[in-house]
Amino acid sequence: MAAGRNRAVILAASHSGRLPLFPAVTEGQARASGDKERREQSVNEQTKDDNILEVRGISKRFGGIEALKDISFSVRRGEVHALVGENGAGKSTFIKILTGAHAPSGGTISFDGKEYPYLTPALALDIGITAIYQEFNLIPFLSVSENIYFGCELMKNGLLDYKSMNRNTKEMFQEIGMELEPRMRVQSMGVAGQQLVEIVKAISKKARLIIMDEPSAPLTEAETETLHRIVRQLREKGITIIYISHRMEEIFEICDRVSVFRDGSYISTSIVSETNRKTLIADMVGRQMGEAFPERGKGSREVIMEIRHLSNRRIHDVSLKLHRGEILGVGGLVGAGRTELLRAIYGADEIWEGEIMLNGETVTIASPAAALKYSIALLPEDRKQQGVVMGMSIGHNISLAILDRLSSFTVIRKKLEKELCSGLVKELAIKLSSLKSPVKTLSGGNQQKVVLAKCLATNCDILFIDEPTRGIDVGAKQEIYRIMRKLADRGTSILMVSSEMSELIGMSDRIIVMKEGQVAGELEPEAYSQETILNYAAL
Repeated sequence: MAAGRNRAVILAASHSGRLPLFPAVTEGQARASGDKERREQSVNEQTKDDNILEVRGISKRFGGIEALKDISFSVRRGEVHALVGENGAGKSTFIKILTGAHAPSGGTISFDGKEYPYLTPALALDIGITAIYQEFNLIPFLSVSENIYFGCELMKNGLLDYKSMNRNTKEMFQEIGMELEPRMRVQSMGVAGQQLVEIVKAISKKARLIIMDEPSAPLTEAETETLHRIVRQLREKGITIIYISHRMEEIFEICDRVSVFRDGSYISTSIVSETNRKTLIADMVGRQMGEAFPERGKGSREVIMEIRHLSNRRIHDVSLKLHRGEILGVGGLVGAGRTELLRAIYGADEIWEGEIMLNGETVTIASPAAALKYSIALLPEDRKQQGVVMGMSIGHNISLAILDRLSSFTVIRKKLEKELCSGLVKELAIKLSSLKSPVKTLSGGNQQKVVLAKCLATNCDILFIDEPTRGIDVGAKQEIYRIMRKLADRGTSILMVSSEMSELIGMSDRIIVMKEGQVAGELEPEAYSQETILNYAAL
């Protein structure tokens, strides 16, 4: 059914009554809703009464570490308020204080005019604050409707009323313009579908303030457009959204105001239409940033790796050449076979047909261990699940792939390991307190550098990088880009998969575009454009 339908959609929140999916729009919320132009014209005229959330002097200490320092700012009713900052800026700690997971060490929280010294998870939900995290809070083996109603199940004659829950769930999704089977198991859904379940679950609980933490990070461009449409729709219904994102372009696309945190402190709040990317980044990192991408390399025409007619279950008749010192970008939509191509060459997935040639000789790479022997390393898409061991020390993670080189018989030579790791930490500017600290204590950008350090420890000639900057902040992105270009200039050949169009265009010396497991096109820099890449990927 159409997204703009006006039919009332209802949610039974108890045995005795039904509540509207979207909470009633108050006078203050009505003033804040409406088209974007009207909001921008009136934003400077809004008063304190328009604020749904005010925090004053919020601080948080963990032992001797001050994670938040005297945070004070406000969020207006019915606005999409971006919250940005580098990893480690204090955004996650702030979210946890708002949702009751942490109690602040000082300060107060005012929500809808009522002041609280702290919130508990139950109280936050009760007054209408909820968060959608990067790691979804869903029960995989339950259905969509069971997840939506978890904790407030509908009953009939002493039994669960699945018919009503399924019907109401379907209506709730139709209200945001989506058709979804309510009996579908969550574990069978993709990331985008699970995110929709989280959004509907949040608004079904009468949420008045929804915090979205990096909601577009795992999504394709088409899925991100759907997300943005739903965010706008929620705003028009009077729901306030705090939107956390590292993607600058979407801040300017859907947000009304933007606040910046840096090193645990509040820095600034700006009207989005009155600021720019350069100013925001300077506030985030505390300095002016240079160009987003380093100068494109010259590379060489020497072919270090050639793939001929490679096929398996997910890729079909793929051929490509990778030159020495080149960054070859791989574009395409999610599901096009980009990651599967890297995995096949790397020996992680079986190859049915085709051949791999290194320096002119045909080789067989039957496993990742064999790939390492041929001087090929892989930085995987999911660093937390596949790139690092989160509970293991930083040093042990870096040396994990080369323990045979660091060992004498079965004993690891600690001094040699420390020298190697310290050198890579210095070269990649990894910010840490100690090599013995667990990787999970690092920011996302520094975790990514640890994975990269593990790859470089192998002295690889060829480096596969799958989504090099996913989930890391602007400053860390530029550092990763600088490192990648430096490696290429030293002669390392890089095969890079990226879903960020600007990154793909800005970092690649050449681009191949994949569609349905095949190479749909190849582009030289002079032919780069977003439209051309999307045409190859989708048409």
